[in-house]
Amino acid sequence: MQHAQIVGWAHGKFGKSEAPGLEALMAGVIPEALDHADIAAVDIDGVFVGVFNNGFSAQAFEGALAGMALDELAATPAVRMENACATGSAALYAAMDFIAAGRGEIALVVGAEKMTAVPTERAGDIMLSGSYRAEEGDVDGGFAGIFGRIADSYFQAHGDRSEELAMIAAKNHRHGMLNPYAHLHKDLGTAFCNTVSDRNPLVAGPLRRTDCSLISDGAAALVVASPEAAASMARAIGFRARNQVNDVLALSRRDPTEFAGARGAWRASLEEAGVTLDDLDLVETHDCFTIAELIEYEAMGLAERGKAGDIIRDGVTTREGRLPVNPSGGLKSRGHPLGATGVSQHVMAAMQLAGDAGDMQIDDAELAAVFNMGGAAVANYVSIMERVK
Repeated sequence: MQHAQIVGWAHGKFGKSEAPGLEALMAGVIPEALDHADIAAVDIDGVFVGVFNNGFSAQAFEGALAGMALDELAATPAVRMENACATGSAALYAAMDFIAAGRGEIALVVGAEKMTAVPTERAGDIMLSGSYRAEEGDVDGGFAGIFGRIADSYFQAHGDRSEELAMIAAKNHRHGMLNPYAHLHKDLGTAFCNTVSDRNPLVAGPLRRTDCSLISDGAAALVVASPEAAASMARAIGFRARNQVNDVLALSRRDPTEFAGARGAWRASLEEAGVTLDDLDLVETHDCFTIAELIEYEAMGLAERGKAGDIIRDGVTTREGRLPVNPSGGLKSRGHPLGATGVSQHVMAAMQLAGDAGDMQIDDAELAAVFNMGGAAVANYVSIMERVK
């Protein structure tokens, strides 16, 4: 299959936004993405919107909001996708499937979420719907409680890795200092992240506040085109591979520290691309919690099971390391507006490959990977991307 290519993008500032809702967040990125691709709204054959919602907003039918955000899109076919924290990647892959099926030549992908308008406790309950509520709906601490249990299980099997989690948090906050779109610009340092205090309390299990991503508002957009259409455009970021692999929703029916679905998605995409991790120049991965990034090192093949702590201790995944992971600051620093996250990750990787990442830029970046997951490694997406022109 010839994959569609990214020909333009836009990214809003993540954080607590004054935008009243999704429509305004989308309106902040759609015109900019079209301008970046140097196309008009009339050139768009389909619109794919990623929004989780499920109670963050009373307004559903979010696909139609793109036509409210930009009048010229009102008659363009549009659809809303949802796949928990991987909602943005689900929208992107659907747009690429649309193009691969010959239904259109150019598609717009928009990911957005307005999370801060509801109380924190309510937000936690909404996010918990990304778990198997029949068994996990009463977990204290919402989704942090789910990953707190995963961290407990990992620690029981492989020893306390609290300091390594603090090192991951500190790394991503240091990287995020270079990202103008990031929710939090603060270099916290490992010592602060590794110390339980009034400013950094325990949240769930061994996870501290600094081990948890932020509740954020934000939006990001991509324009994707067929290789034929992209040939006449100013830029094109291609996909050497893209794969989705799912796992069982209920944690009781699998080893929650294995991330088997993530492992399968990585394996499929590396094989499709014909590359190894040594060929990659950077990875944008899904660090909703620091324990997730730690286990993802093992799932992607950087470390054997139980040995991921060595990766962060050896500096492998820092900007200066062998394989920089989350040079954008990741979800931990950049923020995690659920529907926008997968789109944002692909924008961050595309910027690196185009040489347009500013202070975030990794020198001579030629091959990048994105890992985005929905739930506790249930819906797993891995893209391997390169610059075509």
